[in-house]
Amino acid sequence: MLSRFNRRNITANYIMIAVTFALPAESSEFLSRLRNSSRADRNDITTIRGEIGDREIEVLHTGVGEKVCRQQLGKFLENQQFDFLISTGFAGALNDEMQVGDLLLAKNFSTIDLNEKRSSFSRLPIHMADLFTAPSLIDSSDERIEIARTSGAAAVDMETEFIARACATHGIPLLSLRVITDTPREPFPSPGHVLFDIAKQRTDLPKLAAFFLAHPNRIPRLAQFSRRIALARKTLADALVAIVRAL
Repeated sequence: MLSRFNRRNITANYIMIAVTFALPAESSEFLSRLRNSSRADRNDITTIRGEIGDREIEVLHTGVGEKVCRQQLGKFLENQQFDFLISTGFAGALNDEMQVGDLLLAKNFSTIDLNEKRSSFSRLPIHMADLFTAPSLIDSSDERIEIARTSGAAAVDMETEFIARACATHGIPLLSLRVITDTPREPFPSPGHVLFDIAKQRTDLPKLAAFFLAHPNRIPRLAQFSRRIALARKTLADALVAIVRAL
């Protein structure tokens, strides 16, 4: 029996949407909304497949940063056909105009006709502005201000530029949507390299514990950050489900 993921030429109204997150910590709430979800292995990567309404969804975790993102995405898009790709996940605000939990639709990376789809998004509290892709985690307020000044962007991530290039190469319409998890006024609770080890693609828990043992006054900030992340994850999932249904 053919799976629904192999029936593109049989079902006329069949729409398949790729959704990329950097990490499972960003995607868990959205994945819980998928019907008939299952894991799939191909080209040495693992994806999660499922359904939202009559849309077929395939989710990829790209990892954090250029190198791993390009590797994962290259394997993901090889010999695959998607009607749309949504690049999504967390981002940091570059100014104090955006708050934790705000949604940003990146005008400079999105190639889906936003005017045509605007009515679908009008009910969602989404800011439309540029997004900047940085080579590392930005935890300095001064650095955020400088990036905002030189780029004109409102928020920063570490993957979308490379996802946009891959989508352009493969001719896939892209929607770039991010939720804000940190701002100049509400920064990371620890230096970026302590919070996440890009080389290891995970948090180094002994390093994290050592930092907070040495800086116990930062522990309340860590608890606050965890609550912000949980709220941002839910906000993002709600928006993604609405957008997927509208595409």
